[in-house]
Amino acid sequence: MKKFLNQFGGKITEEDLARYKQSKHWKDGKFQNLEETNMDMPLHKIPGVIYKQLTKKGQKPDQNLPIIPFDKASFLAPSDRAKFIWYGHSVILIHMNNQTILIDPMLGPDTTPIAPIANKRFSENSLSFIDDFPEIDLIVMTHDHYDHLDYDSIQKLKHKTKRYFVALGLKRHLVKWGVEADLISEFDWWEEMSFNGIEITFTPTRHFSGRGLTDRAKCLWGGWVFKTPHENIWFSGDGGYGKHFKTIGDRLGPFDFAFMECGQYNDDWHPIHMFPNESIQAAIDARAQKVMPVHWAGFALSYQHTWTGPAEEFVKNANLKNVEYSLPRLGQLFSHVEDIQEKWWV
Repeated sequence: MKKFLNQFGGKITEEDLARYKQSKHWKDGKFQNLEETNMDMPLHKIPGVIYKQLTKKGQKPDQNLPIIPFDKASFLAPSDRAKFIWYGHSVILIHMNNQTILIDPMLGPDTTPIAPIANKRFSENSLSFIDDFPEIDLIVMTHDHYDHLDYDSIQKLKHKTKRYFVALGLKRHLVKWGVEADLISEFDWWEEMSFNGIEITFTPTRHFSGRGLTDRAKCLWGGWVFKTPHENIWFSGDGGYGKHFKTIGDRLGPFDFAFMECGQYNDDWHPIHMFPNESIQAAIDARAQKVMPVHWAGFALSYQHTWTGPAEEFVKNANLKNVEYSLPRLGQLFSHVEDIQEKWWV
């Protein structure tokens, strides 16, 4: 029971609330998107959505997706370029400027730990990779949804992580789970901080947050930019299409490489998740030179597409717009200058 209750994270204190109210993006008791974003679903639609989610074919692979074993020596080997490993969905391990950075480390087996029906990961034993990882210099978190912030992963990571950069409002969860408060820095949109030679900026998205019935939009949501004198990398974060992408490009671009949210889209929640054609347009708006689809190949969270649909449509739209892209396998070590376009899921 204690673990079940811990899944909800930390409760908002008066001190937390006072800090949130200082943000110009906090209004009427919650954080707000830059554009009007209606996320309400009529009650009569919910049973149909649940039925489709449980019955549609092709949402999951026929077999568990393999993950290439972690090679610590290769990952940590000196390089004049950033190196990346993708572990499905939105988990990215980065070695940049001699720093090890981990984005949205949801490596747990289930995105619905508080629900009666499990939504299991496409790959087995993913939590065990944390044991192989080197010491983590920095964890960055985009928002507090279960498919991005995982209790079990944090329990394994907190003993080997030096610092945390997180969305404003997320700190309370980590503190509840045993992370030292002094190690955590919260960011509002456009706030930046230098971290061992890397300029890191929290960028806006069009999304929402929450882990329970009473904390919706009580944590901000966003993406991250990692910039050195030699490279500029952007992780878009979850969210629907909007004007903010051009603003990001104008203020912080162009980007050598961008991880673009592309997956778990659906007509019913279109304002908060991009369709693949929008992912490509967002990358163009933000002036990303090369892109990679993320937020897929981990879990089935939408009934509207097959598990490979996001990548297939992403590639099709990238080709239509002459946008360069990468398609690494799960666990594959790569840099953005490599040509990786094999459809490994076929």
